[in-house]
Amino acid sequence: MATQSYFAPRRWRLQPWYGVSTHESLVYIIPSILLLLEGIMKITSCLTAGVSTLALAVAASVVGNASAREIYYPTKPGAARIDPNTPPKHIGPYEPPYRAPGRTTSGTWTDVSTALPFINGPWGPMQLTDGTVIIEDYCTSPTQWYKLTPNGKGNYTHGTWSKIAAMPGGYAPLFFAQQVLPDGRVIINGGEYNDCSADWTNKGALYDPVANSWTSVSPPSGWSTIGDAQSIILPNGTYMLANCCDTPGHQAVASISGTTVTWTIQNSYDSNGEQGYTPLPDGNVLMVDAKNVGADYNDYEIYDTKAGTWSLAGKTADSMGSEFGAAPLTPEGPAGGSIIEFTGNNSPGVNDVYSVAKGKWRSGPVMTYQNTTYICDDGPAATLPDGNILVQASPGPFTTPSHFWEFKISAKGTATATQVNDPNEAGVTSSWEGNLLVLPTGQVLWDNSQVTPNEIALYKPKGSPNSAWLPVVANVASTLKVGSTGNTISGTNFNGFDLGGAYGDDAQAATNFPLVRIINNGTGDVCFARSHDFSTMGVWTTGTTNAEFDIPGSCETGASTLQVIVNGIASAGVSVTLK
Repeated sequence: MATQSYFAPRRWRLQPWYGVSTHESLVYIIPSILLLLEGIMKITSCLTAGVSTLALAVAASVVGNASAREIYYPTKPGAARIDPNTPPKHIGPYEPPYRAPGRTTSGTWTDVSTALPFINGPWGPMQLTDGTVIIEDYCTSPTQWYKLTPNGKGNYTHGTWSKIAAMPGGYAPLFFAQQVLPDGRVIINGGEYNDCSADWTNKGALYDPVANSWTSVSPPSGWSTIGDAQSIILPNGTYMLANCCDTPGHQAVASISGTTVTWTIQNSYDSNGEQGYTPLPDGNVLMVDAKNVGADYNDYEIYDTKAGTWSLAGKTADSMGSEFGAAPLTPEGPAGGSIIEFTGNNSPGVNDVYSVAKGKWRSGPVMTYQNTTYICDDGPAATLPDGNILVQASPGPFTTPSHFWEFKISAKGTATATQVNDPNEAGVTSSWEGNLLVLPTGQVLWDNSQVTPNEIALYKPKGSPNSAWLPVVANVASTLKVGSTGNTISGTNFNGFDLGGAYGDDAQAATNFPLVRIINNGTGDVCFARSHDFSTMGVWTTGTTNAEFDIPGSCETGASTLQVIVNGIASAGVSVTLK
């Protein structure tokens, strides 16, 4: 007989035992600390009928190991930190993960099968240009990152974990700016927390994946805070970083030579706090303001990348609140694409849609579940390969559970939201704790950073991309040497039509750069080259662009098929021979 599962508060969650799923047996208790003090007999009164003696023994053993754990809530400079010993408030009943009706557009979730290596939890996943993914183990000191390498068939579900070099001493950030640079390196700046202390640090670091080494980066002159600031790579490859905490706002653009970062500071209209950058097809950047707001709107700005200046562009259709979710771009909708700004405001709870070509906002759908409005007061989203947008939302700020929706925008600009399947631990996860990263397979990686047990799951969407969105390889050598570097490749759509993953001020997850995947025709084994030196980073780029790639010595020789992948969308295969 099937048993009914219950969720317990995260600080007292019973853990899975020897591979038994937390959603398949009696490893949940009704949320009360008193149960721990009243003994196993009291616990058994909360368990469902038909439980075996073995299950009771499992429950008893893990209760003894339960321990409290501090929670690092996003907050604002000058505001009192939320009590880290207070778990997020749960709205509604504790339930198993939501399962969408069979005929909906919902994709499916699969947990990464290999044991997770994190001591505290995964935060800030980033797609490197060699096909691997790096993820921070937050609040470790020195800060440790782990690398997920797909298996020999290019499968991330059964990939392997390994450590990369630890970050420089004294820099252990949580909620920070992060980008992959055009040369394939990674830059990290700021952190709302540093070494578990809420100090909006101005530290930074560069990571070289070839040397597997970090180098400290000095902040822009006069910046004492960077914190959970947003960042973006502009079309010409320049890195732009916001100061999270000053008024009026400032951002800085970086000139990077080797490990030397030189900053040029610019002004913006708003203070930059609690908001994000969204690239536009013309190379400019859109930003919805979190501070300049009215009763029923937020101001928004446009950054002119050529002039290096911001200008006030208008108002959203509805109030987004003073802290909100991601604002991802999608090629769906009217010509020129659309942006969805996910609201952090329960009333009215409307997510606004921006027509890029028309420069106008319209009211979009409200996400509801069991008559409760769901919002993104901090939370991730990702543009799927088919143009739909996947988003994680919760009933309010720092609340559980989370549920997931796919947004689709019609050619006329009308948006519809369909609730889709949940990963296993969504019921005890708040939206701010998640990240979404688009993988080369077209799947989307999700993590739940501060929840026990940690979960990393992959979402496989049902849809497929429009053929016009595919990268096209125009020129690459037909014979390539294993272990060679600096191979050239050129083509179109090499930077896609969106950033892939989005969050806002606490994290970034851009994948709008070309990855090179090589599949051996005889064995089907997959080898990723390391791509770098992208000629542009602008979305919707027209004409031919180019990049270079290095082929690992571990690649198999022989007849192979080469593809370029951007935002999970793969080109048609090109025949090559590896020697």
